[in-house]
Amino acid sequence: MFRQASRLLARSTTTTTTTRRARAFSTDVPATPPQDANFIESWKKVIPNMEPPKIPASFMILRSATPSSIPSKITVNFVLPYASELSNKEVDMVIIPATTGQMGVLPGHVPTIAELKPGILSVHEGNDTTKYFVSSGFTFIHANSVADVIAVEAVPLDHIDPALVQKGLAEFTQKLSSATTDLEKAEAQIGVDVHSALNSALSG
Repeated sequence: MFRQASRLLARSTTTTTTTRRARAFSTDVPATPPQDANFIESWKKVIPNMEPPKIPASFMILRSATPSSIPSKITVNFVLPYASELSNKEVDMVIIPATTGQMGVLPGHVPTIAELKPGILSVHEGNDTTKYFVSSGFTFIHANSVADVIAVEAVPLDHIDPALVQKGLAEFTQKLSSATTDLEKAEAQIGVDVHSALNSALSG
């Protein structure tokens, strides 16, 4: 029975290979989990008393469909490894410190993946602006006007002590000048870059 099952399942996989070669863009994928009808039909023919195995997409939360018109707000999710700063927060604009430069994200922004660099993440909601200093991470901007910001470390800008920033910058600058190995130089350079970005954020 299992030999017959393997032949049928292999045949169904072969027939669907051609349809899978032309993959759709992520923005064109429907908001429902993909179902391989041929695979399920073949499975039920061979093993009718057992449910077909689930694929990883079956356990994912369905994403919102892409709206036909541009919404008035952009939805922001801002998460850290240990906390969620913003969850489904509707705002007017978010400015992201990408490695390619400051990137302003408004509703209807083109789908983008951007790497974060040390700098200020600004969340604009009406006349209020909330600023965070982020160390690094990534941003995923989706076609349905949702922005997911994933940062390694982040802290509200008004929680940073300027005196400690100056002290840290001086310490890492000294370490960089006295470093003898590549590892010491790399660690010191990261410290200098982060504290310089902190200093610029506070002074700017």
